[in-house]
Amino acid sequence: MEPFKPFVESAPYSFIESLLQSVGLKDMETLSNVYLGNSALNWIIAVILFFVTVIILFVFLRIVVGHLKKISSKTKWKIDDILVSYIDGLGALIYFSVSLFVSTQHLSLPDPVLLTIKAIFYFALVYEVIKLIEDLSIKLLMLKLGKNGVEAKSLSSALGIIIRLVLWSVGFLLILSNLGVNVTSLIASLGIGGLAVSLALQPVFQDMFSSFSILLDKPFEEGDYIVYGEYAGNVKHIGLKTTRITALQGEEVVISNAELTGGKVQNFKKMKKRRIVFGFGVSYDTTSKQLKKILKIIKDIIKGDDLLKLDRVHFKEFGDSNLNFEVVYFIASSKYVDYMNSQQNMNFKIIEEFEKEGIEIAYPTTTVHLVKDKGE
Repeated sequence: MEPFKPFVESAPYSFIESLLQSVGLKDMETLSNVYLGNSALNWIIAVILFFVTVIILFVFLRIVVGHLKKISSKTKWKIDDILVSYIDGLGALIYFSVSLFVSTQHLSLPDPVLLTIKAIFYFALVYEVIKLIEDLSIKLLMLKLGKNGVEAKSLSSALGIIIRLVLWSVGFLLILSNLGVNVTSLIASLGIGGLAVSLALQPVFQDMFSSFSILLDKPFEEGDYIVYGEYAGNVKHIGLKTTRITALQGEEVVISNAELTGGKVQNFKKMKKRRIVFGFGVSYDTTSKQLKKILKIIKDIIKGDDLLKLDRVHFKEFGDSNLNFEVVYFIASSKYVDYMNSQQNMNFKIIEEFEKEGIEIAYPTTTVHLVKDKGE
């Protein structure tokens, strides 16, 4: 902010001095008295500058907010709404620090006092910048997730902590640097310390960033039925370190997020339809007419179920003890229960129709043919 110092010392100072002189106060002996190293006139100018700066900042930001609100109401973007909310919510700290910095530039103050004023000013700027970046990151994250569930809140709180740690580390170094402190050695020590901490917390960070990946990329969500290796079940909770799955047997399986993102996960809820392949066999006593009738029976059964769509049905092969058929169909549901219900109904109807047509479902048999030797 040093480039603003000549302006602060010249333009406002000269204007206020001329104003006081025009009302006959310039020649008053009291204004020439020195208090704490500065004349009374300089102290008056500092107070006036402080309040004028506060008023200008407030009015200017109100005007900016008003225009931004009009613009944001006409757009579909969310970033402008976040910026309007941020500017509208600027606190007293920024007004006070900026006004104090501007109003004291022409004063002769002890170095500790000047250093304190600059520290307050830089701290306020860094605080507001960090607050803006944090708000933007978290709100954009919430928009990306598109919901306000428990996992979204836990993710946003964790992300907020990480952002604050990183930004305040950088901001703290910037403040010290602008105050004239040599931060080279401090950066080196922080680098060594940060390396040691990162190595110690590497597994935790891996799981944490994996949870970010899961919640942002959404390979699965709470309630989805997934299969990971030998584990299968419904996702109960996605945490910062682990994901909990309720297995079919009823037990809870806890898997680290790093494992899930690094392995192969099957998500059956994402499946819009299920492809089913099943087969059956009939005995060798079945006539050719009956074999052809089987094709129509299967087609009629599948056609009678609204969830099912036939892909193909074929007399596939001659087996060792049966004539094999293969049926392929699709079911318009991702639920395993729906699939089992449809397959069960189909099995019952196949048996019923085969009984009506006198078709025998094959079972393993062995036929032995004895041939009598003519020489005997």
